Amino acid sequence: MFTYQIGRIQGQWRNFLPPIQGGRFRPYPDDEQPTAELDDPFDDDQDSSSDSSWEPDSPIFDAVEQSTLSRRATNAHRGLHGSPSISSISSAGAAEPVTVPKLSHLDAWTNSEIDLDLTKYPSLDPVTQEDIVRRYRQLDQLIHAQGLYQCRYADYMIELVRYIIIFSLCLLFLRLGYYAISGLFLGLFWHQLVFTAHDAGHTGITHNYLYDTVIGVVIADFLGGLSIGWWKRNHNVHHIVTNSPEHDPDIEHVPIFAISHRFMESLRSTFYDRIMTYDCFARHAIRYQHLLYYPVMLFGRFNLYRLSWEYLIRGLGPRKGPAWWHRWFEISGHVFFWTWYGYGILYRSIPDARSRFIFVMVSHMVTGPLHVQITLSHFAMSTADLGIHESFPQKMLRTTMDVDCPAWLDFVHGGLQFQAIHHLYPRIPRHNLRRTQKLVQEFCDEVGIPYALYGFVDGNKQVVGRLADVARQAAILAQCQKTLASSSDFGAH
Repeated sequence: MFTYQIGRIQGQWRNFLPPIQGGRFRPYPDDEQPTAELDDPFDDDQDSSSDSSWEPDSPIFDAVEQSTLSRRATNAHRGLHGSPSISSISSAGAAEPVTVPKLSHLDAWTNSEIDLDLTKYPSLDPVTQEDIVRRYRQLDQLIHAQGLYQCRYADYMIELVRYIIIFSLCLLFLRLGYYAISGLFLGLFWHQLVFTAHDAGHTGITHNYLYDTVIGVVIADFLGGLSIGWWKRNHNVHHIVTNSPEHDPDIEHVPIFAISHRFMESLRSTFYDRIMTYDCFARHAIRYQHLLYYPVMLFGRFNLYRLSWEYLIRGLGPRKGPAWWHRWFEISGHVFFWTWYGYGILYRSIPDARSRFIFVMVSHMVTGPLHVQITLSHFAMSTADLGIHESFPQKMLRTTMDVDCPAWLDFVHGGLQFQAIHHLYPRIPRHNLRRTQKLVQEFCDEVGIPYALYGFVDGNKQVVGRLADVARQAAILAQCQKTLASSSDFGAH
């Protein structure tokens, strides 16, 4: 990271609103002391043309054109507690007078979600947030001092023995002709492998980029047929902008799922660089998403194949630098995977099409609970944007839940039950996350941040409840649009 350091500041860093979201910065003459001007989305007394100045903690950017700011100000989200969405910029080219439109139903719901989070979580004033960051760093030092960043390799030996036993049972029942049972154990094998691939993707095993990359590719690509490179590209963004409808690819599943009403506005995904169109199919599917959730999860692995192939074929990964060879290593891994799985097992070892179909379906549907586990930690949590002044630890704890389970079940969840802790400190090896949990709970008590912890059943109820809430909003919106169309009243809805 020091390669990208451009300087140091005196005192506490203060976040600024980027120009792309309406932040205002002005150039200054050479003989003038540098000052910065920008809009503060948390100042209710100022409009879009007012400025506040201070000694800058950040670079000075060119001023944003007033017409752009005027268009931004017309969005209903402007003036709320959160920063405006880059996907909500009007396509109009000419400057228009700044007006405050009547809030639509969806905008009012956005407002209520933000107000709820502001009530539940600590104040966003600088003193409070700086104290949270200070205590967060102190906790990091304590975690280091207790050796919780050190990998316990004996635990991975136990994992390796478990993998060998499960895969051996797969081959045994395959040889005996019990293809459904064989597929069951292959699915369990893939289920378990994901946990170690996740560790390697975060450089949490050896803490060496090269070694953990090789481990990740061998597990994900050679043995699982998925791309660890695609996963890292996706997952790293998820960790930075967790549960942001515009930015987090892990919650961008339109037209099948929408965990926020904001997806009904046809947001633009900054990750996929496309509009997530709320089209006719989405309007119908999302109204029943709480009923479709578990059936879709059963087939989630097929979608991962598609995403992996797209990543490798289009060359979306690094092509230069120390990671230039990853793509070719992964492609060789996929050739190996489809050789042993597609040719060796499906074609050579299973005699007929019906048995092959059963084997494929069972082996892939067994991984369904894993996809439920992955989505469980975020789908029911907040998607509201509280703006640039919210600290990193508060945002991670506000958008992530942990799942409570007994220690003897940890091997089933594979560390994914400690997602809130993992989001705070992604490189803590998963076998140390349970020991870290008590420290994080104490930290939450000290700073007043609620620590979301649910049992597996209750967590599922929260997720299905969230999907049902958004489904009801979709139905209300559809009825509203139908009524407006029949009455020819196109007011502010």
